Amino acid sequence: MRAVVTRVSEASVKIDGQITGQIGKGFLVLLGVGPEDTEAEAVRLADKVCGTRVFEDENGKMNLNLEAAGGELLIVSQFTLFADLKSRRPGFSGAAKPDVAIPLYEKFMAECVARGFHVEHGEFGADMKVVSVNDGPVTLLFDTAAL
Repeated sequence: MRAVVTRVSEASVKIDGQITGQIGKGFLVLLGVGPEDTEAEAVRLADKVCGTRVFEDENGKMNLNLEAAGGELLIVSQFTLFADLKSRRPGFSGAAKPDVAIPLYEKFMAECVARGFHVEHGEFGADMKVVSVNDGPVTLLFDTAAL
């Protein structure tokens, strides 16, 4: 699994002009699932993302995790994180098919909820418009193959 995580002061996702997910301070998570990914990786990635300390403490240092900062999550499926970029036109055969990806996307979200976080999300496979106000900016790349 791969996730691009951006610390935001606010973020939202629209489908067909309607806001379907919106958060204040927290993380915008663009989540990609590979064909070999498992539930164990979804659990491990949720733990890592939710525990990452990139919010500032009273001294202005990145010491606080999402819970300590009172943050929320907006999670958006992003199969393009597994794009093959060898040519000028990306290929997407490296991304998991929906029958594998959807349950793992949902597992990741459920793990974040189980940790006590408010989770908003997009819709798997939909044409979405994502808006974010990056805070910092702080953007991190997580890949379970490297964790």
